[in-house]
Amino acid sequence: MFMGFFMRSIIDELKTGKVLASDGAWGTMLHRFGLQPGECPELWCETHPDVVKQIAESYVEAGADIIETNSFGGNSIRLKEFGLENRASELNEKAAQISRKAAGDDVFVFGSVGPTGKMLLMGEITEEEMYKSFREQVIALERGGADAICVETMLDLTEARLAVRAARENTRLPVACTMTFQKSATGEFYTVMGVSPEQMIDGMHREGASIIGSNCGNGIQIMVEIAAVLRSLDPQIPLMIQSNAGLPENRDGKTIYPETVDFMSSHIPALIEAGVNIIGGCCGTTPEYIKNFVQIIRKHNSEKL
Repeated sequence: MFMGFFMRSIIDELKTGKVLASDGAWGTMLHRFGLQPGECPELWCETHPDVVKQIAESYVEAGADIIETNSFGGNSIRLKEFGLENRASELNEKAAQISRKAAGDDVFVFGSVGPTGKMLLMGEITEEEMYKSFREQVIALERGGADAICVETMLDLTEARLAVRAARENTRLPVACTMTFQKSATGEFYTVMGVSPEQMIDGMHREGASIIGSNCGNGIQIMVEIAAVLRSLDPQIPLMIQSNAGLPENRDGKTIYPETVDFMSSHIPALIEAGVNIIGGCCGTTPEYIKNFVQIIRKHNSEKL
């Protein structure tokens, strides 16, 4: 069992003042390697472990300080869609083990925890059921070697809080939480469930999250704005931003993300200026993107520290 692989923690690393780079998209890369629509990505940890490890290694080779696990949809509720609800613990442990091997001694592993896909507000699931599913997942991710839990792409504050709480109460790992915001016609930001940045920060403080931020749903220009809002609301907590390579477009039957490596890279200094501590990518970003981000981040760190 891996329990706190690093002698130092991600929080200690952030206290040095360095900006860190996380990895990019996992779904984009899995589809590049042949994952088909309707397939279970998490099952690839068993059926295609070498591919999953290769994706993780590609981000390590790009210079990422943090890589995630192939476990975004690994809660039992979501796995039930594939008839795999009884294998949640096993698949999450495998996901963490694969990323742990790829990470080696110098890269942190964040155990990815995504939403269940069920709505508490509509009575599709109870809070107890949701908490139990997240608890099973985070325990397995810690057992497999994760250094932190990353609750990500959340839209509902109660669900986010339950996931963070499950990690805080059942593991010894620090917890990051990122939510997905959209810009309103009046220029304010909310999730599609109506959660504001202020509400998110208050909820995450109550649950003891160590890192907050935003991922997915936006290109990098909007993410710079979101980062500035989050930082203005909390000047101290470590902030993580993982932007899409723009909003997806359908071109000749293929999903394309329009923001280029150079375009996104040109906005990395603005994210740093906004006070972001961890910068990575989400949908559409690949190791090529992260490699360029890393070069800019390391130049900043060498000049500042």
